[in-house]
Amino acid sequence: MMEMSLMEAMVSGGTGESILTSMKFAVLPIAKVFTLCFMGFLMATRYIGILDANGRKLLNGLVFSLLLPCLIFTQLGRAITVQKLLDWWYIPLNIVLGTVSGSLVGLLVAFIVQPPRPYFKFTVVHIAIGNNGNMPLVLIAALCRDPSNPFGDPEKCRQDGNAYVSFGQWVGAIILYSYVFQMLAPPPGETFDGSRVEKPPPPALAAAPEQVPLLTSRASEQAPKCSKALQVLHIFVQKFKLKRVFQPPVIASALGISIGATPSLKHLVLTNHAPLFFFTDACIILGGAMIPCILLALGGNLVDGPGAGSKKLGLRTTAAIIIGRLVLVPPAGMCMVALADRLGFIPRGDTMFKFVLLLQHSMPTSVLSGTTIQNSCPRPNSTKLNRHAWMDAYTRLNHA
Repeated sequence: MMEMSLMEAMVSGGTGESILTSMKFAVLPIAKVFTLCFMGFLMATRYIGILDANGRKLLNGLVFSLLLPCLIFTQLGRAITVQKLLDWWYIPLNIVLGTVSGSLVGLLVAFIVQPPRPYFKFTVVHIAIGNNGNMPLVLIAALCRDPSNPFGDPEKCRQDGNAYVSFGQWVGAIILYSYVFQMLAPPPGETFDGSRVEKPPPPALAAAPEQVPLLTSRASEQAPKCSKALQVLHIFVQKFKLKRVFQPPVIASALGISIGATPSLKHLVLTNHAPLFFFTDACIILGGAMIPCILLALGGNLVDGPGAGSKKLGLRTTAAIIIGRLVLVPPAGMCMVALADRLGFIPRGDTMFKFVLLLQHSMPTSVLSGTTIQNSCPRPNSTKLNRHAWMDAYTRLNHA
């Protein structure tokens, strides 16, 4: 039954297509992605030099802050309805279950491999967290472009696939900036690799000037009561890293869901003849540039190689992370999707829905996990680990 569920996710209703045809749909999207990445790599080489380090940084920022949110807002907002909001409840749960199962696999692999002490949690996290944002959108766009794709009409295939992927963005962000951030944060006063941070001596304090209260005693008693709620809110925001959670793609997902699920707002902004459709149309144009830009930037990043951090991590740990994430985690996710299908948690007959669920369990390590390291440890270590963790694993095996 598990094999049949997977085949249903790849081919519509068991139409008797040959293995060669199925292999074509499995290989061609990856070949398209590889070709675009290779073009970005050529643009970043010293012989051409168009995509230098600063150019790639600007391109990555443009994709993350503008192009990706525009794509998410238009695709998710135009596809979502109140009924679909109820039907798609399993997508966020699938991401949570994938994180839990991936963490268990990562913990098992880390216990067996015994990576260097500072990299134990690093190994667990990079096996547990997959890229559920950018790369599924890229693969769906490459797959749906073919008119003979197994999901039917190319436009509906692309719109539904992008909507399903975008619907889970907020869950992935919460997991990343809560669970992953806490796992990868070094102990106080230390860097990621365990070395101590030398803090500069505090400056000499000047004599405190005499303070004169500006409020009367009665007003000063009321002030703490009024500010207590603000203090609690501030502590909540700091504790759960809400500022980091509300990144542009997550905000775009929230806007797309709220506007798309409200019929009056949807007819005002998102439909083809809406009064404000000019804004949506501009976002559609910008969102269409996300796929080529992110692949060019990804290919350009490969020009620097895996970095010196791979020596600290070790070949054995590197191979364990790659095998754990790309070989051991997908079968566990496939079993969970098959069980959910058997229990009726997945909409009947929606093969794209199943395909997206399977993609969420088979993606390489999330790019943003490296950003989390950059936020919690010095730049040299974070750059080495980030470059090695996702770039090396993704390019060497995920395209194979």
